[in-house]
Order: sequence, then structure tokens, then C-alpha cells
Amino acid sequence: MATLVEFKNVSKYFGSVIALKDISFKLESGGCVCCLLGDNGAGKSTLIKILSGVHQPSEGEILFEGKKVEFNSPRDAMDQGIGAVYQDLALIPLMSVTRNFFMGREPTKRFGMMDMEVADKIAQEKMAEIGINVRDPSQAVGTMSGGERQCLAIARAIYFGAKVLILDEPTAALGVKQSGLVLRFVAQARERGIGVILITHNVNHAYPIANDFTLLNRGKSLGFFHKKDVSREKILEMMAGGEELKELEYDIKEMARSDKDKSPKAKSPKAKITKH
Repeated sequence: MATLVEFKNVSKYFGSVIALKDISFKLESGGCVCCLLGDNGAGKSTLIKILSGVHQPSEGEILFEGKKVEFNSPRDAMDQGIGAVYQDLALIPLMSVTRNFFMGREPTKRFGMMDMEVADKIAQEKMAEIGINVRDPSQAVGTMSGGERQCLAIARAIYFGAKVLILDEPTAALGVKQSGLVLRFVAQARERGIGVILITHNVNHAYPIANDFTLLNRGKSLGFFHKKDVSREKILEMMAGGEELKELEYDIKEMARSDKDKSPKAKSPKAKITKH
């Protein structure tokens, strides 16, 4: 299968701070979901900002559809077909669904005026395609649920030609039902042949929908895995730091043993019983 996106030994430095070091992973074409997993501070957000043109890598190279690319801005990445949906969604709550959908890319009619009739129709149709019925496209986005807002941001990226969809913690602040709504839409995008890079720290959300996994820990890669080669439990263990937890457990036991040995009760000799 052809590779849509590939990172080869990508590193990113901010002065003396190493944000990423020698990261390699692949996103295959034909509708594949690659999950980037890691705890807070693992480097997930830095990695996607490199792919979406916000940052440039300090070392390594990025291949897109088999060709080496350099994105100098988010606009460069979008023009190539890479759409990023960040945690803040880049939506304006007081603006309408339609205006948020077309923000910066409004369809126009004569004299450069926005064609609201066409825009309303497209926004309503595209939201309906993903199972969200917007009765009034002029309603403020702030009246929508968190899951619906996520889907709006994703639908917008797809409509404007995203070949790769990057989702940064899309279910982090959502409940179970709303998370399910977003994950179903990710599955729909995959069925349409769109490559998805899903950034999350929730293995229970990632495992059912992903094809591949890349695990990050403190800016370094713990490996790239195909789903058939790794279990949910193994991923959880690696994310939690299995060896680190064992060392921590050992240190805590040693500390408890040391404290017990130092206690006054442990040092005081037993009283002698004198017979009269």
C-alpha cells in the first residue's frame, strides 16, 4: 500500500529544549487512521504543528505522497491537502454555523458580497451528511454541543479538500455520547479514503478505530505498531511506563522498609522480665 505521509527521523528543538527526537512513522493511503498516543508533554502537539506548517523540523524530513515537502506556513499545508483541527477548533461561538464553515473562504456573488443562500445550503448539506441536522444554519455555533462543533470543524476541513485530516485530542473535553459522535465521523472519513492522524491519550477511543499506532514519551518514539501486532493492554502498559512503574513500586517499598527500620519502636530493646 502507498504511503500518504511519512516522517523520517524528525527532530524539533526550541533552543536547548528537545521537543522531539528522531520521530518516524507512516500514514498509509486509502483510508487509514494512525493514532499518535502519549501523555501530556509527550510531544504530540509539536509533531502535528510540524506537519501542519506551524513549525519547521530542526532535523529529518517529511514525505507527502512520496515527495519531500517543506511547509513554511499553515496555508502551504492546507494547499497541499492537509487539514488540522486543533483543540480550540478555531470556531467563533457568536458567529453562525455558515460563517464558521466558510470563514476566510466565503463564496461570493457580484461586487464581492458573500452569497449567503449558497453558503447556507452547502453548510446545511455537509453537516447533514455526517448526521447532524442543522435546522437553521444562521444559528450561533455557541448553541451547538461540543461534539457537534468538533464535527463542524472536521466537515469544514474535508469540504475544502483535505487528503489528510489531523485531529488534536478531539474527544478530550467530551462526554461518552459526544465522543462517540466524533469517532463515528472519523470512521466515515476513513471510509471516504481520507487519511486521519488522531492525537489522543485515550487508548479506549483510539484502539477500536485505528489501523496503526505511534507511541510518544517525552519527545521520543516508543515505536510504530500495526494494530494486528499489538494489543490494547500492551499499548496501555507502554503509555503508563511499565518499567518505570515497576521501579517506582520498588522504590516505594524500599522507602517504607527504611522508614520502618528507623522508627523508635523498631530500635527500642525489649523489656526484660525479672522474676522475684
